[in-house]
Amino acid sequence: MAHIIVVGNEKGGAGKSTMSMHIATALARMGHKVGALDLDLRQRSFGRYMENRRAYCAREGLDLPTPDYRELPEIDRDQLAPGENIFDRRLSAAISGLETEADFILIDCPGSHTRLSQVAHTLADTLVTPLNDSFVDFDLLARIDPSSGKILGPSIYSEMVWNARQMRAQAGLPPIDWVVLRNRMGAQQMHNKKKMGSALTNLSRRIGFRVAPGFKERVIFRELFPNGLTLLDLKDIGVAGLNLSNIAARQELRDLMSELRLPGVRADF
Repeated sequence: MAHIIVVGNEKGGAGKSTMSMHIATALARMGHKVGALDLDLRQRSFGRYMENRRAYCAREGLDLPTPDYRELPEIDRDQLAPGENIFDRRLSAAISGLETEADFILIDCPGSHTRLSQVAHTLADTLVTPLNDSFVDFDLLARIDPSSGKILGPSIYSEMVWNARQMRAQAGLPPIDWVVLRNRMGAQQMHNKKKMGSALTNLSRRIGFRVAPGFKERVIFRELFPNGLTLLDLKDIGVAGLNLSNIAARQELRDLMSELRLPGVRADF
C-alpha cells in the first residue's frame, strides 16, 4: 500500500502547492514511485504546476524525474450506490488507480473546507500543514486570547483533523503523523517570531502535531512555477553555479524531507 501524504490547511497563500511540488519531486528524484492529486478543482495551482513541468520537459527535450500526476476521474452518477457521494467515489477511484503502482501518493488540498479535503484527511498517513509564521495564520489551528496569549480552543480545521483521526482509529488504521511547517520565517530573531514559536510548541502538546521549519520567503519559488521546476532541477537545466540563497533553499528542502520521517526515505539528494 502506498504511503499517503496530504498537504492541507484551510487558508490560501501558505505555500501548499510549492510545498507539494517540492516534496513529490524530491521523492521522485530519490527513486520512489510517486502519484500526485490536486483536490482544488477550481484553482488547480498544483495541477497547473505539474502541467507546466510536462510542457517544459517536452519543449526542452528533457526527462526530469516527475511524479505521476492524475486528474480525478469523471464518474457517471448512474454508477453510484444509493446515498453515495460522487466526490467520495472520484477520490476513491483515483487512489485505487495509483496505490498499487506508487510508493507514495501526495494529495494537495484546497485552501477551504470541501468534501474532498475532508475525506482526504482521513486517508492521510502523513499530514503536512504549511503555516505562514504569523498569528494571522495561527488562527487556522487555534483560537487565542489577544491580551493574554492564552489558547482558548481548537479551530474548525483542528477539529476536522481530530475527526479524521477518530475515523482512522475506528477503522483500525495507524494514527496520522501531523507535521506543521513554519513557512516564510524571518531570518532575524524578532519578538513576534519567538512568541509564535512558543505558542506553536504549547499547542502541539495539546492537539498532537510536530513543528518543523518550512521554506523562507524567496524569489526563486515564484520564478520556478511557470516552467514547473523545483530547486532540485536547477543543475539539470544548465544552472552551473547556485547562489547562496538557492543553496540555503536546497538545505531547507533537505531538512524538511528529514523532518517528515517518511518510511524508507533518506534526504541524500
